Amino acid sequence: MKQTLLKASVCGVMLAMCLTTAHGQQQNDIDWMKELSERITLNGYAQAGYAYSDQNGKTMSTFNLKRTLLWAKARITDRWSFLFMHDFNSVVQEFYTDYRVTRNNALTVRLGQFKNSLSLENPMSPTTLELVDVCSQAVTCYSGCYDPLYGLNYGRDIGLEIYGNLFNDVIHYELAVMNGQGINVKDGNTDKDIIAKLEVRPTDELRIVASGQKGRGHAVNESTVDWNPTLRKGDDYRRDRYTIGAEWKSGHYAPGQYKEARPVSIRAEWLGGKDGDVGSMGGYVTTAIPLYKGIDAVASVDYFDRNTDMKYRQTQATAGLQYWFYKKCRLQLQYTRTWSKYQKDYNWLQGQVQVAF
Repeated sequence: MKQTLLKASVCGVMLAMCLTTAHGQQQNDIDWMKELSERITLNGYAQAGYAYSDQNGKTMSTFNLKRTLLWAKARITDRWSFLFMHDFNSVVQEFYTDYRVTRNNALTVRLGQFKNSLSLENPMSPTTLELVDVCSQAVTCYSGCYDPLYGLNYGRDIGLEIYGNLFNDVIHYELAVMNGQGINVKDGNTDKDIIAKLEVRPTDELRIVASGQKGRGHAVNESTVDWNPTLRKGDDYRRDRYTIGAEWKSGHYAPGQYKEARPVSIRAEWLGGKDGDVGSMGGYVTTAIPLYKGIDAVASVDYFDRNTDMKYRQTQATAGLQYWFYKKCRLQLQYTRTWSKYQKDYNWLQGQVQVAF
């Protein structure tokens, strides 16, 4: 059923493109290959590497292939587009359509499966985030990338969203109504999640972001989790979130000058939430500083308490280097030390190569 729906969506978009293109033209006047190449763009990336850790007293050493994504974006009209994204290392990630209602970028409507707007980090691409482990602990949990209560989500959900830029792009807003159940599945209850984001750019270098989520989750975990032992599979529970953060960059990144024009960046955010009766909170500070000809120093401190009553907290500090050898392509090497209240402290060494186009 899922595959049929996806195929029907793609076919529908292609048909719409053809009809729009053919309007007012004779069929023998159309250069189909040229039309397709102008209206459809393909992008993709792969991330693979090596990881070593001594977590819980057990040594782990493995090569891994984290992500292999390919997506196609179709421009149906000047205002209407469609995107389909698949992770060949996992499952279908995104499929949605955008329609720009206004002549400018003040109002666009999005319908389908896409990344939710919560936090600074979740909407960002793993190809631009500094850490091999991608997002901070709190963002990873709150967005559903890793939360046994929430299920498999990759920070994405199915729903309807409006978004846009106002006052010469000084204000950016997003407001979404989503299932709250994750990707490629139906909602587990009749409640919907409301996710809102407000972003202010007082200068080109600085953005200040606040976001929030209010909804009711539907637990999918087969057994209880340590930090929330009262919730069981099938339970509906309160799931609320809030975040506030800021990001500063010393200048704009120029893709054509990936070695010469990379900015200094620093991003910080505080997050809080509630799952049922359990409160949680956390925050992080991450920075990247260009050193010399494509080499950046990367550092991050990350704290998260999954249950503030139980003091179920963990702190991570990461330091490393990344080398941009071509535009969106890089090598990363990072060391992470983790201090935990609910398990033994451990070390984590990760290397990764990223190739993107």
